[in-house]
Amino acid sequence: MKIFHTADWHLGKLVQGVYMTEDQRHVLHQFLQAIDEEKPDVVIIAGDLYDRSLPPVDAVDLLDEILAEIVLKRKVPVLSIAGNHDSPTRLQFGSKLMKESGLHIIGELHANLQPILLHDEFGEVHFHLVPFAEPSTVKHLFNDDSINTYDDAMKKIIETIEEKMDKSKRHVFIGHAFITPHGDKEENTSDSERPLAIGGSECVSAQYFKSFHYTALGHLHKAHYVLNETIRYSGSPLKYSASEADHEKGFLIVDMDQDGQVSITKRPFIPRRDLRIVEGNIQEILKHEVSEDYVFVRLTDLTPVIGAMEQIRTVYPNAMHVERKALPKLESTENEGQVRREQMDDKSLFHAFYKEIVGSEPTEIQLQLFEEVLQDMLSEERESNEVVVK
Repeated sequence: MKIFHTADWHLGKLVQGVYMTEDQRHVLHQFLQAIDEEKPDVVIIAGDLYDRSLPPVDAVDLLDEILAEIVLKRKVPVLSIAGNHDSPTRLQFGSKLMKESGLHIIGELHANLQPILLHDEFGEVHFHLVPFAEPSTVKHLFNDDSINTYDDAMKKIIETIEEKMDKSKRHVFIGHAFITPHGDKEENTSDSERPLAIGGSECVSAQYFKSFHYTALGHLHKAHYVLNETIRYSGSPLKYSASEADHEKGFLIVDMDQDGQVSITKRPFIPRRDLRIVEGNIQEILKHEVSEDYVFVRLTDLTPVIGAMEQIRTVYPNAMHVERKALPKLESTENEGQVRREQMDDKSLFHAFYKEIVGSEPTEIQLQLFEEVLQDMLSEERESNEVVVK
């Protein structure tokens, strides 16, 4: 059986004030082309079809367009679940009617975890669709007061599936969660994905998925496997933040044989515009070739740049953000590339000192107050010098 695994479309995504709908349409049309070329038996979308529970009309229209192309025109079944960004009830609306056409969307978790059965020349493949659910929801559904964390919840869900699992068949799990090798806290690789919980309690152990021949995951935006190569995140189809600038976006093609062994190929998407980080001083950047890419600019200038964004957009018209690169610490000046204290003006010294001590950028009001105090001190110093001269 050939499976296309994708996730985290986040239709309706707004990045730095820019709607990504046309960029999403661009890569999803590549997805349709890949379906025509590869002829998959099923498409998996592992959650976060939308970016918010009330998506804009354009996003709803785009999802309707793509699903109709896959299910109605190409007759390829789609198996999808709700992610933490989706509205479970809205996503599941009309699901009883749609499944007759091959579109299976599970928005809300139910205690009666029945798999969806598909067939190939070797027999049945059981797909277990588990949408995102809070631990409190799982605790209530299964009447189990011992469930307090996402790890507890997933363990309970999988134990329930395994109780009825036919071990002679092939099994695929579809889920939306933060999976780590042993349930220990790890850092997310994307700033565009909101945390599920505070302090690492969102993490779920990959050990629970050993009964499945393949586990198709959504939530984390970087494509990677967890613990072993059969437990995988496909990643998002586009870069949605500067933290994803080095990600290679695409989807996974999973070929499963009669014994449930899988071979996995990653197929990249070519974006309408790349999203990347540009670093340098303003004069260097203004000499770059004009580019339509989405860029996040980090200026290395030691002094403020007046009208920085306006200047940068003469070269990068779709620039999304500009910031001053954080200055190195001032204690050591021996290493190459570090800025010496005596080379910095008073305002830059204050800016670097404040960021080092407080851990954040000073506000415009704080900078203004510093300049006023500095000006008063300089005035007092000049006045005292005049008295000495006299």
